[in-house]
Amino acid sequence: MNTRTRVLTGTALAVALGAGTFGAVSASATPAPVQAAAKKDDDRNFTTSTHLTVDAATRAAQAALHAAEKENQKVTVAVVDRNGNTIVTLRGDGAGPQSYESAQRKAFTAVSWNAPTSVLAGRLAQTPNLKDIPGTLFLAGGTPVQAKGAPVAGIGVAGAPSGDLDEKFAKAGADALGEK
Repeated sequence: MNTRTRVLTGTALAVALGAGTFGAVSASATPAPVQAAAKKDDDRNFTTSTHLTVDAATRAAQAALHAAEKENQKVTVAVVDRNGNTIVTLRGDGAGPQSYESAQRKAFTAVSWNAPTSVLAGRLAQTPNLKDIPGTLFLAGGTPVQAKGAPVAGIGVAGAPSGDLDEKFAKAGADALGEK
């Protein structure tokens, strides 16, 4: 290598090392108050929600199924979380094949609107397109489960000869959550 090549190579190497060092120093030179403010702002981006445990959902479903069995009704009970995802479904002995999906859809509808499905069915007269929302079923038999006034789950029952009975059994499941 001639002298000129060595000088140019050395200069390029020195510039590269200097730029890397400057970049590293710049990247770590964030003042502490700015970092603390960013952490404080992050807290506003998150929320905490309440969910039923699997044990609680199972206890509610069993209570609803037991209430139906006491009246010789063959039903299916579904419990969904706040997002409408099924936590547990119990299909009682002899329950019809349509009852499985109907129970899930009633539970989903109840938690989505935080109201019993019998009340929601009455709203169809004013807003008939509500029934077009996927996954919903506006028939009596679903009831929401609340914590501090907010919906945390829905219980749906299907298979009894009337929606009023289905809803009575769903309410028995919700009421069981208050018992220990």
